[in-house]
Amino acid sequence: MLTIEWTQTEGWRAPAIQPYQNLALDPASCVFHYGFECFEGMKAYKDKAGKVRLFRPDKNMERFNKSAACIALPTFSSPALIELLSRFVKLEERFIPEKRGYSLYLRPTMIGTQKTLGVSPPGSALLFVIASPVGPYFPLGFKAVSLEATDHAVRAWPGGVGDKKLGANYAPCVLPQLEAASRGFQQNLWLFGPEQYITEVGTMNLFVAIRDKETGQKELITAPLDGTILEGVTRDSILSLAREKLVPEGWRVSERKLTMASLSEASEEGRLMEVFGAGTAAIVSPVRTISWKGKPVDCGLSEHEESGEIALRMKGWIEGRQYGDEEHEWSYVC
Repeated sequence: MLTIEWTQTEGWRAPAIQPYQNLALDPASCVFHYGFECFEGMKAYKDKAGKVRLFRPDKNMERFNKSAACIALPTFSSPALIELLSRFVKLEERFIPEKRGYSLYLRPTMIGTQKTLGVSPPGSALLFVIASPVGPYFPLGFKAVSLEATDHAVRAWPGGVGDKKLGANYAPCVLPQLEAASRGFQQNLWLFGPEQYITEVGTMNLFVAIRDKETGQKELITAPLDGTILEGVTRDSILSLAREKLVPEGWRVSERKLTMASLSEASEEGRLMEVFGAGTAAIVSPVRTISWKGKPVDCGLSEHEESGEIALRMKGWIEGRQYGDEEHEWSYVC
């Protein structure tokens, strides 16, 4: 594991890469009492030539710094931490499987460690990185999921911290997920406000492909970054790829609000082409149906399909850059 300590008086101390081990923390450490904790999720990949690569680490570091700053934890130099991550994964590269779809999952984390029961900015912190080999999210190929539209619980709200990657954002979402699972659904689709705007799916960003009611033009839609949506690296990658590759094919790419009623109407009229989640773990996760007000909303897949065309293409394009098949600035060679 990689560890770096910080204190208010000394700043960042010398980093260390050491054996994975337990942390020794005082029971009064502020992380336990006031939630001074944020984290990132990213992966290291091995290409056909055996080179180790990170995927858009600058975006993860940018978000990590934003998350830390919003809860009064120290910020850091992004290039310096990327260099440390590079050294760390090079040291651990024997744990990176070489097969396509496999990678080394990295979990950079920062916690407040000051021993105090008073609510104040932490005077000490610990940044650490742990890792684990992971396989494909769908080892036997895509399996489209069913969602339950959730409006009785709220994942994030304007002016809150839903756009930051804080541990505090995740624990409250587990009970609604368990409740949805008890009714046979794999995840929640988080709705917001009396308009029932579509926000995120579980812990992923959501994309919807719809044909325009008047013109028939194809449109790829995701919720805007209004403070309630996590700035997903995969989300940003899909938007960039869509503008690069789909717009020339006649698509419109939009970051705009979409209500559940509009999505249901598009489904009823046969204009809803596909729906998929997007995140680091799966890249894309196709959606078959959404239960809304007790009724299923069909998301455009035929009985024998497990994924729509856009989700499949996005997965291929992104993996091509992650594994170095296509040399691109998004791929950072360690």
